[in-house]
Formats: sequence, structure tokens, C-alpha cells
Amino acid sequence: MIYEDVLKNPDLYDFTVPNIGSPKVLSPLLQRQFVADDERISFSSQVKNIINQIRTCEIFPSFEKAGPRKHIFYKPEKTRVAIVTCGGLCPGLNDVIKGLVSVLNMEYNVSDVFGIRYGYKGLTQSSSFPPMALDIITLDKIHNQGGTILGSSRGNQDPKEMVDELTRLNINILFCIGGDGTLRGAMAIAKEIAERNLQISVIGVPKTIDNDINFVEKTFGFETAVQVATQVISSAHSEAEGAENGIGIVKLMGRDSGFIAATATLANSVVDFCLIPESRFNLEGSNGLIESLAIKIKKKKHAVVVVAEGAGQELFGGESANNDSAENVLQKDIGGLICEEITNYFSRSGNSVSIKYIDPSYQIRSVPTVATDAVFCYQLAQYAVHAGMAGKTNTLIGHWNNFFTHVPIELATGQRRKVDLDSALWRGVLSVTQQDNYLN
Repeated sequence: MIYEDVLKNPDLYDFTVPNIGSPKVLSPLLQRQFVADDERISFSSQVKNIINQIRTCEIFPSFEKAGPRKHIFYKPEKTRVAIVTCGGLCPGLNDVIKGLVSVLNMEYNVSDVFGIRYGYKGLTQSSSFPPMALDIITLDKIHNQGGTILGSSRGNQDPKEMVDELTRLNINILFCIGGDGTLRGAMAIAKEIAERNLQISVIGVPKTIDNDINFVEKTFGFETAVQVATQVISSAHSEAEGAENGIGIVKLMGRDSGFIAATATLANSVVDFCLIPESRFNLEGSNGLIESLAIKIKKKKHAVVVVAEGAGQELFGGESANNDSAENVLQKDIGGLICEEITNYFSRSGNSVSIKYIDPSYQIRSVPTVATDAVFCYQLAQYAVHAGMAGKTNTLIGHWNNFFTHVPIELATGQRRKVDLDSALWRGVLSVTQQDNYLN
């Protein structure tokens, strides 16, 4: 796991945050507790680790603390800002857009804010959609709707072409809201900007419903996803309980990481089996899912299975995998396979089952945020603006040990964050489901 690796080899990880230049402009923020660049947030919160790292590390592993700086790099009245949303939809996109514009307009008096239409495609010559002028008045109610008012897209665009467009638009700060693919694109843009010696800041706001960005403990949209998923699981349980030998199967988002499935299972103690990409399982055999499910049905007369979309992909054998436009592997339908195998098993045994298969993926990612997520979105936006105005670049806003942090994008995109099978989260899942008594 990446956490343990940082503790063992901290000097291999660079937590340094790049700056466009020296900030010399006095911040317009009044009556504010400012943060200095030398204020740091320790990577580990455990005293024994901190003591050991102080004794042994040449560079203590820590994040630069996010927050407003007393001196900023850009003059607000001359600053032009662009915002882009990329990748799949996620609850909170509009909240972050509104938050960015609100802080820019109301706190920094930046009036020239533009929304780039349909992801990075909007920064190419082939785009037929001009940038959208944004202000807090016209965005007043967008937090009440799901999706993104800017539109989104996937795909790899040429960073040279995108920087050309940023230069043509005279943009000083680009906010990139998206997941790992978006952040890699932001990193490529920042690299091209640095090679041209331009003064354009690139700030990432990590967006992934899967909560799988490295060095970031929580991403926006996740709490909303868990809330909706929990409701869906309750419905699946009601369906299963109301039928003879009823089985409710819920497939949740989680391409490579099972955080939504695991957390929603723990939030709703009616689940009998939780299947995630990080923990392999078999379908057949005495310790396989199907026979284990049959035992549960015999005892309870019904059962509920929650499966992350990326779980059990090895069960499809040698089937070739396809990629989407962002080069992400398209997952096979593990929920459909489980339904098929359950049906075949019970048919062979002469028993009937009633299966209800629910896949709420698009419903989950398209809804407005719950209140706690909405608060988090605004905070992320606030800290992103502070970072951009201070001249930070090639950096995203993270959340670590209850602090907002600056995380170098390269550090965050090295690999995806995954569920630790020794963590309290997964141990809680095993305690609730008792599935380790069957699947081992």
C-alpha cells in the first residue's frame, strides 16, 4: 500500500508544490487568518511514525497547508480565470463551479471568469462552443441540479493546442475539475506552460465518485453517492425479503476501488455479501459465492449482494477488454454474470429463486449533493481559489487529517487509492456481513 511505502521510503516522494513566481501583491482579503508556505500537515497522524520520521528522514513527509496567503501573485483586477469540468458526471460539480465563481467574485473581486464547454475539447480549435462568461448572479441556483452546466467529455487532447487556446484567451488561472484522467491532462498542460515560461497557474479540484485519488482522503460526491447507494440497497433488501428465496443484487460504481460498495454496506447492515475489486472471490466451489449464497438463502430465506463494478473481472477469463476514450478499461458486467450463474445453479438444483438486479450507477452520479457534500464542495472551491491567486500551479486541493492541503498533481496521479483490506472500513464490512465465514 502507498501509505506504508511513504512511511518506509519517505525520501522517494516529493511533496514540493510549484509556484509560478514570487507573490508580491497584498491580498484583498480582510480580517483573515493567513497561512504561510512553511505551514505543513504531517503525512502520518501517529506519534510513533512522526518520531521515527523526524529521526530518520532527510525530508519530513508533509503536505503544504492550503489556505489564503497574505501576499498573492496575481492582481485581481487584471486576472482572467477559466474553469473546466471533465470526465464522468459526479454529484457536486455545479457546487464547485458556483463556489469557485463566488470566491473569485466576492472575495478577490475577480470579474473575468469563464467556463470552458465540454471538457478539454473546449480548449481545442475544433470546438464550436465559445467559453461561457460566469458570474455569481447567473449561477445562483445551479447547486440545486445535478451534472455540470459546462458540460463534460472524455479524451486526450493535445496540451500544446490547449495552451495555445489559454494564451489566446489571456487566461491566468485554469481550474480543472475531474478525476485521474483530468488531472493527468492538467499536469500535461502545466508542463507545457512551464516549457514556454508562461505565467498561468493550473489548479486541480479532484473529482471522483469512487474516492480513489491518492494522497486525498475524501473527494466530493462520495458522501452523496453513499447516501443514494444506501437507499438503493434498502430497496433491494425489501424486494428480496418480499419474495420466496429472494435475492437482491446491487451493482455500484467502483472501477478499481470498492469504497462506495464497502461504505454503503457498512451504512446499511442488511447486506450478506460485499464484493470489491481489491478482494478476489470465486463463483463456484464450496467457498464460492454461489454455494455460500445458497446457504444464506436456506437460513434467511433471502439475501442481498452488493458488488462494485470492477469486482471479479478475472472471472471473465480471456475475454479481451476494451478501453473508453480516456483509455480507461471498460469493465465487464459482473452483476449480470452473477445473476446468470445464480439462476443456472438453482435451476440445476430444482429450486427457484427471485432475483432483482439493480444498477443505479447513472442515477447516483447525476443527483444533486447532500448537505455535507455541498459544504465540502464549497470548501474545496475556496481553497482552490486561494491556491490559484497565490500563484501555485500543477497542484490539486487535497484533504488529509482533517486539513485542506496542496498536493502536487504528479504525486496524486501515480496510482489509484484502493481499499486497504486491513483497514477499519473493510474489517467493519466483514463484521456486518460475516462473509468471511463463507468466502475464503
